[in-house]
Amino acid sequence: MTEVAAAESNPFEEFNKAMGAGVIQNPYPDFAPMRAEGISKADVRHLLGLDDDADLGFDPGDVPPLFTVSSYEAVQEVLRDGVRFSSSGYAEVMGAVMGHTILEMDEPEHHAYRSLIQQAFSRKAMEAWETELVGPIVDELIDAFIDDGRADLVSQLLFPFPVNVIAGLLGLPRADLPQFHRWTVELISVSINMEIALNASKSLYDYLVSHVHERRESPGRDMISVLAHADHEGQKLTDDEIIAFCRLLLPAGAETTYRSSSNLMTGLLTHPDQLDAVRADRSLMPQAIEEGLRWEPPLLTIMRTATEETSVCGVDLPAGAMLVVNMGAANHDDKRWDDADSFNLYRPQTAHVAFASGPHMCLGMHLARMETKVAINRIFDRLPNLRLDPDADPPYITGMTFRSPPRLEVIFG
Repeated sequence: MTEVAAAESNPFEEFNKAMGAGVIQNPYPDFAPMRAEGISKADVRHLLGLDDDADLGFDPGDVPPLFTVSSYEAVQEVLRDGVRFSSSGYAEVMGAVMGHTILEMDEPEHHAYRSLIQQAFSRKAMEAWETELVGPIVDELIDAFIDDGRADLVSQLLFPFPVNVIAGLLGLPRADLPQFHRWTVELISVSINMEIALNASKSLYDYLVSHVHERRESPGRDMISVLAHADHEGQKLTDDEIIAFCRLLLPAGAETTYRSSSNLMTGLLTHPDQLDAVRADRSLMPQAIEEGLRWEPPLLTIMRTATEETSVCGVDLPAGAMLVVNMGAANHDDKRWDDADSFNLYRPQTAHVAFASGPHMCLGMHLARMETKVAINRIFDRLPNLRLDPDADPPYITGMTFRSPPRLEVIFG
């Protein structure tokens, strides 16, 4: 197993820092007054957790009007309406480094493309991945520290396991994984350094294109093979489309899954009674996973663009307005959940928006849930009497865009 450690490479640290890690620990109290308005004018510095006079490198007046969508009702209205609110804004920045992906597509293109891509996420494939790929990867990582009686669950398990899984799904050699992971983080650090992101994008293309050609000639059971031969009403995926999806899958799948599983373990470890309950009764696992996603979604915000003059929750929006859709704020809406800021796996199960909503609802959400279930079950099965390390600093979750704990130090045995 090639293990990727959280602190081994600067791109990971730089990306987390740019996303507010270490700057913003708990943004939820600031979301409450915004949520009461439903939708409100936004300041880009505040969105990044910066001071009012911080240098952005550009004049905020040069960009379209910016609004934050915060209440559950408003978030649902925006995400479910792909006509008034377009995803095409992602093309300007992310499109330059990822290529033309499902992230930036509107209908009808989005539906046709999604119909092709989702063929790689069949129920049969998911069942095979769980037993043949995810379980063994988690076990190998645990094997490396199980005799120590202590571990940092983030750097030693929860950070490396999803990227190992995605690489396995794509059928990529394990030896290539550290470089492959570095490229993907450099790719999504486009807001920090465009030149590095563009170089990483080209490197990923050059690396992946030979794999695509090989799978067209000699398909296997991996995801690239499925995509290379997928067909929907006579439409097939081009090399560029497959590579664009692979560029998106790594950061989308690996980044968010490591963060969501880390956030869930933080919730459980800081609530020992709930930890003990799930450990003793695994039928509670699904609701624990959903509560973790609601309580601390790995990605707080996504973007949409108003295609016309319109209004949301009584607030008028000009055509071209950029909307920061705050799924984290929506998931803490006290009109929908009692004591919404608290982690409580026993609360009535009500749909959250951690995976977004509407046409662009996360394509990999079932994979993410399965990976988290396997990882947490293996932790409970193999690390008896798991608890926070009393000699370590208490864990905390940080970040303003992507959120997760930097460390999660535990003892067991």
